[in-house]
Amino acid sequence: MKRGFYLIMAAQFFSSLADNALFIAAIALIQQLDGPDWMTPMIKWSFALAYVLLAAFVGAFADSFPKGRVMFATNAVKIIGCLTMFAHASFGLADHHQVYTVCAAYALVGIGAAAYSPAKYGIITELLPPEQLVKGNSWIEGLTVVSIILGVVLGGALISPKVSTWLLSLDLSPGFGPDIQTPAEAAIMVIALVYLVAAFFNLLIPSTGVCYPRQQRNPIRLMRTFGCFVATLWRDKLGQISLAVTTLFWGAGATLQLIVIEWGRVQLGLPLNKASILMGVASVGTILGATLAGKVPLHHALAVLPMGVVMGLVVMLMPLAYEPWFVYALLIAIGGLGGFFVVPMNALLQHRGHVLLSAGHSIAVQNFNEQLNILLMVAVYSLMLGMQIPINTIIIIFGTLVACLMLLIMGWNRHNHRTHPDLDLVIGSRAHGTALRGE
Repeated sequence: MKRGFYLIMAAQFFSSLADNALFIAAIALIQQLDGPDWMTPMIKWSFALAYVLLAAFVGAFADSFPKGRVMFATNAVKIIGCLTMFAHASFGLADHHQVYTVCAAYALVGIGAAAYSPAKYGIITELLPPEQLVKGNSWIEGLTVVSIILGVVLGGALISPKVSTWLLSLDLSPGFGPDIQTPAEAAIMVIALVYLVAAFFNLLIPSTGVCYPRQQRNPIRLMRTFGCFVATLWRDKLGQISLAVTTLFWGAGATLQLIVIEWGRVQLGLPLNKASILMGVASVGTILGATLAGKVPLHHALAVLPMGVVMGLVVMLMPLAYEPWFVYALLIAIGGLGGFFVVPMNALLQHRGHVLLSAGHSIAVQNFNEQLNILLMVAVYSLMLGMQIPINTIIIIFGTLVACLMLLIMGWNRHNHRTHPDLDLVIGSRAHGTALRGE
């Protein structure tokens, strides 16, 4: 691997570490403000909304400048959003209005993340040849999952009584704005420093020398063009399957994060700082699955689809788990199955997107679909919480939905192979620059 790839990994690690720690700290801040249970999923919802609204524009932005500089600028937006969370105490608002302020600040972090993602994934396709994409994605996804584990653990540790008491004794107030007086506020200030470390590595990423045609700047034309890009990937017989799988996976994964926190609270009696560790346990499994997936050749990527069905079935065992060994083994298994089937799908989608579109635009299309599904699934989950449906019932509904949708995608894939017998020969080829459509 090239030196630039390792710098991308470092920048991604610290940025993702801060993103996940901030998620826990934001939930703690909402609980501090006595926000209702259904507001916790809205944190994730506000983050995903930025991806959907900006999808037509961030691809062009990522392809207009050296991607290392794009990553630096968008990471700076994350820092601003992080610090904006302190605005909840600045205007003398009622507690329920302060909760909305926290969501708005987290949405600003989402804006930075939405513009960061096409640059992060796009530069991988610029650096690596197709035959190394699965391996490169395995490394990136594995490292991202490590950062998720450490991020949620960091977030949980920062709001724990012992660590937060120590942080508050240090007087982290910056000298302007409101004083830092609560565990959640102290955690957010530390997380802002982690974003600064990510910004340092962003500046070290070299230019790949890849140049794209001058990007369109008219917003109406950008939206029309983006609609064509979305249609191109959905029409492609390889792109549509990988896009359907990754869209389902990330929507399900975001919802599962929230489910695990609530399940830990209700079924296992864990506070937030300990329930957040359960998310990290599941991510350990994802590392193992992603590592194993790195050995799957790109032209065999579609063979991992049945793992998605198995993952949905295993999720439905969660209501039976009470003993710690069973809880941990189950979460590791769920994470491992998810990591094993999503990494090859992600690599296949990136390859087809790079061939058919461009690095930045293809990742923007991917993010649009994935985050749109997150909006849908998290909104439904929030609605079920608002209706006071028991968490174990929600888990059964969730697992059944994932398994059934994966079966439908597998049937769709078999149909595509019947109509295009040579489909597997196209995988990994740079020659097919037009969408592979049906007759």
